[in-house]
Amino acid sequence: MSNVEDVRQKHLKLAEKLFQKEYGLFIDGAWEQSSSGETIDMINPSTGDCLAKIQSANAADAKRAVEAAAKAFPAWSRTSRSQRQEIIYEMGRRLKARAEDYAMMDTLDNGKPFMEAMNFDIPMAVEQFEMFSGAPWFLHGQTIEAPNGLGIVLREPLGVCVQIIPWNVPLIMMASKIAPALAAGNTVVLKPAEAVCLSVIEFFKEMADLLPAGVLNLVTGYGPNVGEALVAHPLTRKVAFTGSRPTAQKLIQYASTNVIPQTMELGGKSANIVCNDADLDAAAEGAAMSTVLNKGEVCLAGSRVFVHEDVMDEFLGKFQDLLGRASSGDPTEHTTVLGPQASRMQYEKILNYIDIGKTEGATVAYGGGKREVDGLPDGLFIKPTIFTDVRNEMRIAQEEIFGPVTTVIGWRDEADVIRMANESIYGLGGGLWTRDLPRAHRMARALETGTVWVNRYYNFIGGMPIGGYKGSGFGREFASEALNHYSQTKSVIINLEEGPIGVFGQ
Repeated sequence: MSNVEDVRQKHLKLAEKLFQKEYGLFIDGAWEQSSSGETIDMINPSTGDCLAKIQSANAADAKRAVEAAAKAFPAWSRTSRSQRQEIIYEMGRRLKARAEDYAMMDTLDNGKPFMEAMNFDIPMAVEQFEMFSGAPWFLHGQTIEAPNGLGIVLREPLGVCVQIIPWNVPLIMMASKIAPALAAGNTVVLKPAEAVCLSVIEFFKEMADLLPAGVLNLVTGYGPNVGEALVAHPLTRKVAFTGSRPTAQKLIQYASTNVIPQTMELGGKSANIVCNDADLDAAAEGAAMSTVLNKGEVCLAGSRVFVHEDVMDEFLGKFQDLLGRASSGDPTEHTTVLGPQASRMQYEKILNYIDIGKTEGATVAYGGGKREVDGLPDGLFIKPTIFTDVRNEMRIAQEEIFGPVTTVIGWRDEADVIRMANESIYGLGGGLWTRDLPRAHRMARALETGTVWVNRYYNFIGGMPIGGYKGSGFGREFASEALNHYSQTKSVIINLEEGPIGVFGQ
């Protein structure tokens, strides 16, 4: 048997072990087929084989899901704090107990390396359930005393929350959405990406017994077929979305139908600034990690690296050397660093941007183009790529590529690099490398972005809010602040003075 066939059979056996042949929609506590009767093939980006089929829902399915969530809301919103805590914590426990299975599901479905899924995706998803399991105890109002009355501020859940998540880190996105929503006493309709969602569906299967029917619903399918029906339904009280700006613009319009609140976490083109006093080994490692983590399919990626001219040559040498060690290969193998892009559409989009960069006059200093991987001739692999001779106004420096492509731009003046960093429609993440503490504080404050990592990129600390400035959206997730987006306040004033106040001369 050839190496190609060996690898393919390995993937097929793993898929047979981990997935069903076909999945339904999860509505009102039951699995059912879509009204359309149509399905979507879930394709393994490493081999091109079909992993499973999911339902292609339509507006009628979306309507049923929202109505089921609305029906379940009154009882769920009145559950005790200890009940919600126990359920949400058990979700995290079950995810952790089968961490290897869920990591492999995302490896097969998304193409992300298994060890990356094990060490990044699963722990971060588990953390969301663990953190928000305690939240019900701290989600409360306040009292305000006055001589003539007592003010009581109640904090109440919103109702049905529609949540739409992307394909790049599906389990993290699922956990960061449903955990705070359930903790606050809301019910949920989750719509995962149709390109990558098998791990999410499998997790819904595993936790179906934990929740009353209708509290948590799952609708799969193409966004244009269900998005408007979910968000514009008169019983929907909130929409949370992570994804692209064009989709967000449509969802915001749909949400305006019934004037409901939104949380939008959108794209990024984050600046990663290397100063002349930086630890260049650490900075190069951070840039390389940002380039290859999840194949560059990360909204927070520091894909615009601004390097001080005094250290440019040394930094580039270290950066290129590290990318040379980023092996592409079978993502199920523990030694693989770089897997295939998640879908053919994304693969072709990235290759097109590489061509655009060349046309704009930028220089491919490393990589560029597709990569052949032994045993996986149909895999959607792209070489990690560095562009130099880049101007900040170029498309490759302004538009989100969402792949293993990084632009490098030189700078000399601090005010100038801050200006270039902020000359972007986005403002999601950012990095800063310097040994000068005042400079670190000064520059971090000046950056128009929701997160700034100083001297270590992707240095996630649990409980820190994540969200965007400008075109990267609004609202915050991954922290207690998210609870404010899943609840509302009601003011109740109790009069303490008896009798009329004498407005009419009594």
